[in-house]
Amino acid sequence: MRRIRWGVISTADIAKTKVIPAILDSDFAEVAAIASRGDKAKDIAERFSIPKFYASYHKLLIDQEIEAVYIPLPNHLHKQWVIEAAKQGKHVLVEKPAALTAEETQEMVDCCRENNVIFMEAFMHQFHPQHHRVREIVTSGEIGEIKFMRACFSYFLKDELTNIRLKKEMGGGSIYDIGCYCIHAIRNIMESEPVRVEVFAELDPRTGIDRSAIVYMKLENGINTVFDCSFDMSFRQEYEIVGTKGRITVPAAYRPDVADNAGLVLIESEHGKRSEMISADQYKMQIDHFSQAVIEGYEPSYSAENTLQNMRVIDACYKSIESRAAVTLV
Repeated sequence: MRRIRWGVISTADIAKTKVIPAILDSDFAEVAAIASRGDKAKDIAERFSIPKFYASYHKLLIDQEIEAVYIPLPNHLHKQWVIEAAKQGKHVLVEKPAALTAEETQEMVDCCRENNVIFMEAFMHQFHPQHHRVREIVTSGEIGEIKFMRACFSYFLKDELTNIRLKKEMGGGSIYDIGCYCIHAIRNIMESEPVRVEVFAELDPRTGIDRSAIVYMKLENGINTVFDCSFDMSFRQEYEIVGTKGRITVPAAYRPDVADNAGLVLIESEHGKRSEMISADQYKMQIDHFSQAVIEGYEPSYSAENTLQNMRVIDACYKSIESRAAVTLV
């Protein structure tokens, strides 16, 4: 079976703990090289038996054996290295958020298209089958006409100023880091785009980043939605969909991997209450999907246009924070 030869740009924790193991477990992929600035790549290469390691990102990108790259660099570096990878003919899986603005993302997407390489933003949670099951239940009409959706993602971040999530110039902030998941879930599960966004944020007085935010979004289909994200609350990662005849709750929406990959869908309707347990390795499923897209030459199910739409909503959120007013999306 053909396997895509992956290069990993950075020794970020997400690469070491989730994505490299997922590539190693995939039937469609293998880790051929890893790069870091300095000597960290050597240690990781030895730990995972990766054949090659490089002390610069550029050296990995000019390696002709590498077909696809995974980029988990800080947010402000995504644009530079996605474009560089595309110019070297590498297919690109880049961590979320794709960039700092929709304009930057458009430049990245255009460069990938010009160089005939596949681009995908790494929202791994969407590949967990619990969300497909939610869509099935919604479509079935079991909970009636959908009236409202709420989502949340939070965790307590120790107040360490060295953390890149607290550095504004590096793309820090709770909306960039975790609110983006809530936006993605609402847009894709409701299958409708926000037309109005209003954000109420708590800004860090030292760094200016949004430590917490509560966001109202009116969707094109008329559904009202709300999400909150925070670095100052306990760990929460759920969404709820409320209809005229019942509701659906997904309590491990984005990181079911912290609970042995177990997704859980809770349904309350006129027929009573029930729960459905659905388990899957969403990181492996993401790597499998992207690698197969490269092998067979098709666009991933999570398209570049979908990524652009998510980034446009993020832009609107930050515009709302700056203006302290609601923002209309055209």
